[in-house]
Amino acid sequence: MDIYQTKAEIISGTDIKEVQRKAEQLYENITKRTRRRPYLRSRYFQKQKIFLGLFWSHLYQKLNHRDKLRRLKFFSCAMELILNSNHEPTAKENPNKTSEVLYRFVGISKSGKRFFVQIKENKRSGEKFLISIFPDE
Repeated sequence: MDIYQTKAEIISGTDIKEVQRKAEQLYENITKRTRRRPYLRSRYFQKQKIFLGLFWSHLYQKLNHRDKLRRLKFFSCAMELILNSNHEPTAKENPNKTSEVLYRFVGISKSGKRFFVQIKENKRSGEKFLISIFPDE
């Protein structure tokens, strides 16, 4: 498995509100580019769109603020990984839904911390969604 080295730094801060504000600011810059669903074009998937809205709904379901904080800190690194990574992810069929494929990319931040980005692909429509970002601990 190849690991993508990012140039982006982990979002700094110890308070959930501080880190969330910075991550939402990055997300807002992405949403300003389109009038519809926010997306990034991935180099690995031949510039196909990766929709980002599902990540935020998944994140807001989390009740543990410490878990939200550790995921949000890697948001800027994950956006760079999605945009620029050419490395092969691990891919497997979703055990809960056979109509979906889950891709897991591995990256290392500028400070040397390892993290994962999980993307879900709907087999029928071909749409891809960012599901989760989480550090390796």
